[in-house]
Amino acid sequence: QVQLVESGGGLVQAGGSLRLSCAASGRTFSSAAVGWFRQAPGKEREFVAAIYLSSGFSRYADTVKGRFTISRDKANNTVYLQINSLQAEDSAVYLCAAGKNWFEYDYWGQGTQVTVSS
Repeated sequence: QVQLVESGGGLVQAGGSLRLSCAASGRTFSSAAVGWFRQAPGKEREFVAAIYLSSGFSRYADTVKGRFTISRDKANNTVYLQINSLQAEDSAVYLCAAGKNWFEYDYWGQGTQVTVSS
């Protein structure tokens, strides 16, 4: 089992920045990839970014390229999501997930709320 805990969300003005954290514990070596997703009220969950823990290779949704950066701290089993130039449309619950690759996720966190005020 892998436990994931997100943090770093909050209320921020449009144009501001946040850094979200996803801390993993448990059998972390069983997961090769971590992804970030978001879900806004009344909308489906959408992919945001993912990273392979070993290589650091990453991918992003087209809607966030250039503004979001995913990174990892292997020593601390933590994956970060840096969000810059926040927009109202970025308001959502942000969740991280861990899995064998960045298309298959076995473990999910509870999420952290990001609210952008305009």
